[in-house]
Formats: sequence, structure tokens, C-alpha cells
Amino acid sequence: MDACSKNPLSDDVKVVSGMRTALLRLALAAALACLAQPALAKAVVKKGVHGAIALQRETGQFGYAYDAATSRAAKLEALKQCAHPRCEVVASFSNACGGLARNPARGPKGYFPATGATRQEAETKALRLCAARDCEIAAWACTK
Repeated sequence: MDACSKNPLSDDVKVVSGMRTALLRLALAAALACLAQPALAKAVVKKGVHGAIALQRETGQFGYAYDAATSRAAKLEALKQCAHPRCEVVASFSNACGGLARNPARGPKGYFPATGATRQEAETKALRLCAARDCEIAAWACTK
């Protein structure tokens, strides 16, 4: 075969075809990575974590629990931490936070629990319920 009978573009066509195949493979890999990303993100998020705050109003004893597998387990742990036979659960939350504000001037009636999406939100709500200058945060817990 002489140089004139050979198609001068055939090698270029092969290169372009190879590049097109490589680009298609790259695009397919990128698309698959994008599809897998939400599944990977979900694996990192904690699901179904629970917390609770328990209080014995007369003594001011409290206990809290966070990252428990069930609401019941969180409540039992908070009661255990409170360590008084007359403790009661005053706040229970899932994938959130709880706060307990205290107004020392009001004695046993001076406790105000609240929950919120963040620690700041839970504490702000508890302090707002307390509604006195002397209020302070006695306890808080978050599951995330």
C-alpha cells in the first residue's frame, strides 16, 4: 500500500473515538459517584438517638442521659443519674437537646425544662419560661 492509498484521517478518527469512550466512562463514573453520595451521607447521620432530663424538685437533684438507643432507655438512665426515689422525667427528646433552667428564689417550683433543636435553643426556651433575672441553666443534654 502506498502513501496515497492510505486514508490520512483514519488514525485521527481512532484517537477521537478513544477519547470519546474515555469521556463517556468518566461521565458515567461521576454520575455513579453522585448517586452514591446521599447513601454515604445517610450512613454518618445518627438515627433515633434519645435523651432525657430527670429532676427531684425538693432537693434539686437532677440527672440526664443522651445518645440512648430508645426513649425508655434515656428516661431510665436520667432517673438513675438523678439518684433519688422521687425523681421524675421533666424533659425527653430525640435527635435534639434539652435544657433545665432554675430560679433559686422559687424553691421547688423554680425549675423550667424545655427542648430545642440546638443547645442554645433549648436553654433559651428554658430561661424564657423561667422569666426571672436570677434564672440559670442547671442542666442540659444533646443527642447530636
